[in-house]
Amino acid sequence: MKIYVNINACKDGNGTKESPFRYINDAAQVAKPGDEVVVAPGIYREYVNPHNAGKEEARIVYKSEVPLGAVITGAEEAHDWVHTVGNVWMLRVSNSVFGDYNPYTTLIKGDWYFGPFVRHTGAVYLDDRQFYEVQSLEECVKGEVYIHSWEPQWSIYKWYTTQDGEDTLIYANFQGKNPNEEKVEINVRRNCFLPSKTHINYITLSGFDVKKAATTWAPPAAYQDGMIGPHWSKGWIIEDCEISNSKCCGISLGKYYDPENDHYFTNKHVKSATQMERDAVCRGQYHGWTKETIGHHIVRRCHIHHCEQTGIVGRMGCVFSTIEDNHIHHINNMQELAGAEVAGIKLHAAIDVTMKKNHIHHCTMGIWCDWQAQGTRITQSLFHNNHAPSEEIPLVPGGMSSCDIFIEVSHGPTLIDHNICLSKLSFKLASQGCAIVHNLCLGQMSSIGSGSDMPLKNGTMAPRYTPYHIKHRTEVAGMMTFLHGDDRIYNNIFIQNWPVKPLEVKEDMGFIMMDNQVQGTSVFDDFPTYDEWIIPFELDNEEPNMFVMQDYHFGKLPVWINGNAYFNGAKAWKNEKDCLINEKDSVYVKLLEKDGNYILDTNVYEILGKYKTSMINSDILGEAFEPEERFENPDGSTIVFNRDYFGNERGLTVIPGPFANPECVSNKLL
Repeated sequence: MKIYVNINACKDGNGTKESPFRYINDAAQVAKPGDEVVVAPGIYREYVNPHNAGKEEARIVYKSEVPLGAVITGAEEAHDWVHTVGNVWMLRVSNSVFGDYNPYTTLIKGDWYFGPFVRHTGAVYLDDRQFYEVQSLEECVKGEVYIHSWEPQWSIYKWYTTQDGEDTLIYANFQGKNPNEEKVEINVRRNCFLPSKTHINYITLSGFDVKKAATTWAPPAAYQDGMIGPHWSKGWIIEDCEISNSKCCGISLGKYYDPENDHYFTNKHVKSATQMERDAVCRGQYHGWTKETIGHHIVRRCHIHHCEQTGIVGRMGCVFSTIEDNHIHHINNMQELAGAEVAGIKLHAAIDVTMKKNHIHHCTMGIWCDWQAQGTRITQSLFHNNHAPSEEIPLVPGGMSSCDIFIEVSHGPTLIDHNICLSKLSFKLASQGCAIVHNLCLGQMSSIGSGSDMPLKNGTMAPRYTPYHIKHRTEVAGMMTFLHGDDRIYNNIFIQNWPVKPLEVKEDMGFIMMDNQVQGTSVFDDFPTYDEWIIPFELDNEEPNMFVMQDYHFGKLPVWINGNAYFNGAKAWKNEKDCLINEKDSVYVKLLEKDGNYILDTNVYEILGKYKTSMINSDILGEAFEPEERFENPDGSTIVFNRDYFGNERGLTVIPGPFANPECVSNKLL
């Protein structure tokens, strides 16, 4: 059955075409499996809380009648501004407007949040751009540039809030504009489209413009909200939507709410936040975290931008999902929020999650897979400008260093293939069990052999032992610390695109990271080959001595590196047998954009010449050490890397990098 909604109808109806509902949430209370909710163009200032679940064979579909014509917003228009002083105006809002959630008294805080506890979930918007919060009326009046902002010219627009009895007062510096004559809004609702109940399965949200919600900080051992999200459910499709201006997260693929372990460290202090992560995984089984009941979501063809924590976040609820063909950009550019949960896409426990054909740029970090990236695949995607626009912009205190892809404390298998990585840092691998195959990389690799253990003041290290799982399942198979290595790096192109700086040992989130500036795989020189690593284990000895072998059980794991091409001074692993190292020719790679179309301008394939390498498949990559799981498809089938970035067949000739042949370089990347 079709249920109709039209905010411009003259009165509330019954959902028929002749007499539509005026609000989407009214339709969401009656929609049943197999129903389609058709929403007419207009601005819907409401929170939609779907009441019923669909079925696998009979989804409940919410569809904007005109693509992006139906807008769901967490904001309200603000017209009654009173001029105060200089460029500052004041708005008085009764607290009764907010109900039981006032964004202007709710602070952004929680586990893994490293910024000051002074930011509110509320926000002021002028022409769909968010103002910068300050802590006093005096700062608001001054309207000075915020030095950490990636867009400093906009950072002079300030706002400040305080309470006056039963009212919220909001002051804002409009830099000479009259807010009563402009499009000004403040966010008032926490979410836009997200069920309050769990297991609201098989929902489709298609073609909506979703914006401006007062979302809260979303760490992994806490309830994670976003403007849109399935909460704790199965089989959602979020497609063809524009998602912007969330105070924290745009889409949340979620986590269950557990009152006994929600922001445990922040609330109780006495156990480490890392321990709470382990607890969250184990307690997840009690909350129904199985392959049969949770995950399997699809997020596709969405335009996600100007959110200040993540474009997409997920912890455990993201398992077995596909995230594809999305455009994600300008995430955390204000640099007002700081902590370990900031990225274009930030997922914990991305078990059998496939992220493909995404375009991610101008984010503090592109994709960050934290913990349990087991069966995770990042493929056929374009990354660029995922770093501050100028080295003169200082990192915000508590902020994260930037990169295209960060794999953290996971045992693998994690597959990164056929990507174009053009930012200053391509890969952070504070992890093990990663396969990097057929990528083009201008940025270096860092955190090799580091970043997994936390230094304590007494000089010891606190190991971060993390779970691994039954193959292609959620059930925990074991937990282990990180030995590092167990990586496979085949058929990539590495180009030294930025000047080499001296090696630095940095503290990042309390963890010690080796900040490598040298492009290429020479960062693995201290890691053994398989033949070197296996010798001490005496596989032919039928009576092995575990005490003799104990040191080797905790030594570095081997790496497999071959078939890569190195240019402009990029350096190869000392044991790489078959590779191309060109130390004389100058290689350039430029990303050109016109009317939203991107192409590469490069001479790398001319200089690559006739160098050929070998076809890679799952059998060559083998098994990640700890989970003993192959680098394979989620259904257990073999991956053969015979198709390139565009999907072109490679045939019998294999060259390094993401393209099957040099002629592909001139094709549109998106």
